Amino acid sequence: MGRVNTPEPPTYGVEEEFLLVDPRTGEPAPLNAAVAEHARRRGVDLELELTSCQVETTSEVASSSADLRRELTRLRRVASEAATEAGARLLAVALPPTRPQRFPVTDKPRYGKIAERFGMIAHEQGISGCHVHVAVADRDVAVQVSNRLRPWLPLLLALTANSAVYRSADTGHASWRSVLWARWPSAGPPPHFESADEYDAAVREMLASGAMLDDGMVYWDVRPSANFPTVEVRVADVPATVADTVLFATLVRALVMTVLAEGERGEPVPPLAAHVLKAAYWTAARYGVEGQLVDLPGDRALRPAGDLLHALVERLEPALTAIGDYDMVRTEIERVLTTGNGAARQRRAWQRREDVSDVTDEVAAATVEGL
Repeated sequence: MGRVNTPEPPTYGVEEEFLLVDPRTGEPAPLNAAVAEHARRRGVDLELELTSCQVETTSEVASSSADLRRELTRLRRVASEAATEAGARLLAVALPPTRPQRFPVTDKPRYGKIAERFGMIAHEQGISGCHVHVAVADRDVAVQVSNRLRPWLPLLLALTANSAVYRSADTGHASWRSVLWARWPSAGPPPHFESADEYDAAVREMLASGAMLDDGMVYWDVRPSANFPTVEVRVADVPATVADTVLFATLVRALVMTVLAEGERGEPVPPLAAHVLKAAYWTAARYGVEGQLVDLPGDRALRPAGDLLHALVERLEPALTAIGDYDMVRTEIERVLTTGNGAARQRRAWQRREDVSDVTDEVAAATVEGL
């Protein structure tokens, strides 16, 4: 395999969104302001999400997976302790296993406007994802990276799927979050853009149509970050454990390094029609790592998810070796394929006796696993 030219591997960082629930009932608990205040006293600033039963952590910039693991462990520990102090329970889960008919919206003017314009799409939110930022040179580079990452997004979704149980029922999907998230007009896989200017023109058109309130509602699964010199990959359910998040983020970092090298070598971006990508997304959301997925970077045949993950790791070997994570990623992929991701853990808990409290307990244990 070829060498990846990375004299300075890009730095990266992670944002994780979490659900707050009542410790007794498992119902979403609208306590994000109180949890944030307790976390602030411990030296951690939590972001308040659209619904008041959610908080978000933001890691410091990391230059290695070891640094990132320490940082995510610290943030989850503080957020979990702050939730307990506020009378809530912190869950790393992409959708509430139980849910009310409507989620209360956080008391901020912008969130109020979003709720007014988008109605039940906003009130049924309660969706928790994970966003990985990888440093790139500029916005044009971020757009080109986005184009090259599109075929890999379904596999990353399958790996991180963590929303199998919802409304006290097995949804039949590994990532029901991605199905609900697609209702937002600005969500899902990004279109192919030739430049940052074309990207900006598309955003302006969506703003003019009313499909977005502001450019903070660019919810595509890859986008140039609005606030940092990074490309932001947003396709994942919030992973069940810190280990799962580190694995996901490391793969994203190595993918960015790999596609940048492909661009530098002048390799063309493979054409990928929107309907083909959408079909692959659905298959990934439906089956996660336990079924057959569309081999988008290959011949588009259905293949076992494990085979595609192994192929991904081998394709990324030069980049993973450059950052010292090849052995770690291989080991972690085998762990996920053997013990299951968050969706598999939820489903096993549900199948014991179809009691949603078992699912909540399993998710809560995974959230603090290794802390």
